[in-house]
Amino acid sequence: MSQHRAVPLKSVYTRADLCGIEHLDSMPGEAPFVRGPFASMYTEKPWTIRQYAGYAQASDTNLAFRRALSEGAQGLSVAFDLPTQRGYDSDDVAASADVGMTGVAIDTVDDMARLFEGIALDAVSVSMTMNGAVLPVLAAFIVAAEERGIHASKLRGTIQNDILKEFMVRNASIFAPEPSLRIAADVVEYLSRHVPRFNALSVSGYHFQEAGADAVLELALTMANARKYIEILLERGMDANDACERMSFFFGVGMDFYVEIAKLRAARILWSEIASHSGATTDRARALRMHCQTSGWALTAQKPMNNVVRTTVGALAAVFGGTQSLHTNGYDEALSLPCTESARLARDTQLILQHETHVSEVVDPWAGSYMMEAVTADMSRRVRAVMDEIDERGGVVEVVVSGWVRDKIHRCALETQAEIETGERTIVGVNRFLARDEDELAVPQTVDGRQVQTMQARRLAETRASRDPKRVRETLEALTEAARSGSHNLLELTMACVRARATVGECTQALEVIWPRYQCDLPISRDFYGETVATDPEWQDSCRAVADATRRLARAPRMLIAKLGQDGHDRGARVVAAALSDAGFEVFTGTMFASPDEVLAMAERECVDIIGISSLAGAHGELISQLHQRMCERSLRIPIVVGGIIGPESQSALRDAGVVASFAAGTSVHCIISSLARIAETWEGKAPLDVNHLSRESF
Repeated sequence: MSQHRAVPLKSVYTRADLCGIEHLDSMPGEAPFVRGPFASMYTEKPWTIRQYAGYAQASDTNLAFRRALSEGAQGLSVAFDLPTQRGYDSDDVAASADVGMTGVAIDTVDDMARLFEGIALDAVSVSMTMNGAVLPVLAAFIVAAEERGIHASKLRGTIQNDILKEFMVRNASIFAPEPSLRIAADVVEYLSRHVPRFNALSVSGYHFQEAGADAVLELALTMANARKYIEILLERGMDANDACERMSFFFGVGMDFYVEIAKLRAARILWSEIASHSGATTDRARALRMHCQTSGWALTAQKPMNNVVRTTVGALAAVFGGTQSLHTNGYDEALSLPCTESARLARDTQLILQHETHVSEVVDPWAGSYMMEAVTADMSRRVRAVMDEIDERGGVVEVVVSGWVRDKIHRCALETQAEIETGERTIVGVNRFLARDEDELAVPQTVDGRQVQTMQARRLAETRASRDPKRVRETLEALTEAARSGSHNLLELTMACVRARATVGECTQALEVIWPRYQCDLPISRDFYGETVATDPEWQDSCRAVADATRRLARAPRMLIAKLGQDGHDRGARVVAAALSDAGFEVFTGTMFASPDEVLAMAERECVDIIGISSLAGAHGELISQLHQRMCERSLRIPIVVGGIIGPESQSALRDAGVVASFAAGTSVHCIISSLARIAETWEGKAPLDVNHLSRESF
């Protein structure tokens, strides 16, 4: 088996490889903008250092933002916690375990005011990664600025508002595709009229890459989504130039150095074509502007200091690709939320690139390279072919509803995992060049979610006690009626709700009256993974272990793989589920965002031997404790295993909570299968299994 590449590379390129490439003589700042959207690029002003951050309560994040600005950050990027992203208030029992765990908790406009206290919103550009709950969160931002005397026309920044990708990979949508697209379009229309300096859509490819897509699929889905948004806005009567100018893009940058640079260059060619075809004529409308983030999936829990190198390589690829702003990841993010030291080093990595390497002195230094120009053109051709296939299948919404996109990305993820397991793809410190005697990285204590939840609940109670109930009720009813009738702009009406001190959760519930929450499942792709690794000795060993368990049990071992809480990342869970199924397990998966009671009910119904919980968002401690407590109350003795972003201290706490085995990020799937087969075969309430010696990819 040879390593899959999005665009195959040759050993040697020559002038002949440039034959027929149309963009070769173009200049920076000129169509098709392959060399950058601006003529001067970094020679006059380097890319913006925009580190993505959010911590617990608004006041905590405010301090982090102020410190970052004082130490060289040039823009802010807000990470919201999962309850906020999913439209829940912090005191909602459905989301309480996730409060403050992976970002800042925002429940009201007063939280938003605390978040930006002392920060000049008319001078600092603010990016907000918000999609499902875009209405109340963006409304709170605009109203918070308004109440400080800052007119909306002075606000600068970007709201992600890319709801289509949520249905494809991220799973943090709230409503079904049709109403979600209406919300996205309402946001664009309102901002174009009232907040003209704010980008209304940041079309994301990053999440496709993190979920497993290769560079061609990532770029094709990003461009197909962007094209769909433009179609919707044009149908509403929006001018093509205005619609295209409202959009920016967000890409992940991984370790395939040359291909990643070519991907970013090709993105500008493709967007110029799409915008022009849509009727856009201005350079600003046709020139793609992007933010990039170094790959989080590429980071490893094993030898985490190696991640400093990985992040630097990704950052350099983003710069060579011509990004307008950049986030660099912390070296410890495969173990926990980044600590202060790793976050500072990640930011300093960009400062070193800007001020010590002189890479900013030349615009698009790869222009004219036989290899780079050929790969850029090849990338563009391959992306167009995938977009044509999407059109043949009925368009973006149809391939979302049919599941084609999720399956396509999942297959890429399985192929990548197979390459890691068989050694075709080298990951230093994970499947080659191992050093097992190294000391583990000390991981700081995670956020105390219960304390954050308690504080937010207290603030919510104070808000509800001090506001005008009649005004709140009337504004929320108007929002519900607008959702039903389609007669008013939803962002404008949500701002009225927020001014009345309605909460994020209440605004979402007002829309849920008309649009119920959208349900996501965890589909399993069967047979593909097993065929890919069929000749690998470790895979064969794991299959034998499952066969042994099957003989002893007189049936296939049965396992439930579940996602608890509000964490929507499903790559790891689906990879492990597919591998287990192909190895001989009978595997069951529930829906996304399950509660402990729902997981336990399914485990009982399917008579499973093991419950496996996939966790990447930090809430596993509380949620698994709840699950274990429910089991004890009902005298059930089903072993629980956990996999994901789990540091050493968390693993110890999980063992104390009754977890039989925990698999940290990077554990080999084949080792996981063998371990689970042993648990299924021999479990009789024994002590936790020691799997810390195992390595490689996890849930």
